[in-house]
Amino acid sequence: MSATRPRRGGGSPSFLLGLLPPPEFTARVEAFRDALSVRESVPHVTVKARSGLTPDLAWAEVVRAAVADYPPVTLSIGGARMFPNGSAVYLAVRSPEAVALHLRLLAALRPSHRFGYEGPHMTPHLTLVLGRRGADLPAVLEEAQATFADLETPPLTFTAREIWLMRKPGPGGLYVPVEAWPLA
Repeated sequence: MSATRPRRGGGSPSFLLGLLPPPEFTARVEAFRDALSVRESVPHVTVKARSGLTPDLAWAEVVRAAVADYPPVTLSIGGARMFPNGSAVYLAVRSPEAVALHLRLLAALRPSHRFGYEGPHMTPHLTLVLGRRGADLPAVLEEAQATFADLETPPLTFTAREIWLMRKPGPGGLYVPVEAWPLA
């Protein structure tokens, strides 16, 4: 990984498809990040990463059709964890429905290239802090485990009734929701 940070706003936009937590939980995640002076993408659970989601949006109708008859998705958000490779501190998410939706989107889009974390082994999660943002992730994990300890038992369970198209303007940017597509 390069030591120089990419310039914000340059390059092509990128897209992903995600499920958003309830607004009051989003505010809680943002308050946690603010306390650490960390900027990240809007809190979300990714159900389809950017592979196959080209800047021309030629795939949008295929996705809309794939989700139009898909039922709302139940998610349970648990406590804080860190990926073994040290890439991020996140909140664990349990949702067989989100994984099934992910697989449906992969089948509909048939991207020519897939990321290694895509497929039936996908790990649903809500990222708190990315390692590439210069954070001390072991310290962040400790703080997150204390802040979100109440989610270990019971987790926060909610139902997402729409999937969100999220856009990042270019390298170094942050994903923000731009359009909601209803689930059945």
